[in-house]
Order: sequence, then structure tokens, then C-alpha cells
Amino acid sequence: MENAPDLVMTNPTAGLDSQQLLSFVQRIEKLNEDKAAIEADLKEVLDEAKSAGFDKKYVKEIVKLRKLDSDELDEQDELMAMYRRAAGL
Repeated sequence: MENAPDLVMTNPTAGLDSQQLLSFVQRIEKLNEDKAAIEADLKEVLDEAKSAGFDKKYVKEIVKLRKLDSDELDEQDELMAMYRRAAGL
């Protein structure tokens, strides 16, 4: 393998499939565009919720909590209550 560094120096794309790399890059770019569109849609829905009188912070928290199963939710509630008591709240 002593010649491997020389091969890379004379042909920097040696061993790389340019078409496959381009395909990956294009897919990532498309996903980033989709992600930006989804983030804009989420912001719009949160703004609608705010206009309807809801607090965006708590709407986001409810969305987060709905992802938890009931055991995880109970545990989180118990831990929060414990920490609130410890803090004198």
C-alpha cells in the first residue's frame, strides 16, 4: 500500500464514485429544503395557536409530552413535583 498516497495525490477522486456522491448531496439538499418548508409550516401553526389565545410555549410542551408513553409521563410528573417541592415552589 506504499503507492496509495501517490495515487490519491495524482487522482484526488480515486476510489470515489462521483455520481453516488452527487446523488447523496442532492438528496441532502432536497431534505434541507423540505425541512425548511416544514419549519415554516410549524411556525405558521404556532402563530395561529397564539392568535387563538394559546401560549406557544405550552402548546410546544404538550406536543413534546404527547410523544411520551404513560409511564414516562407519570415519571416526569413525579420528578417535576419532587423538584418543585425541593425548591419550595
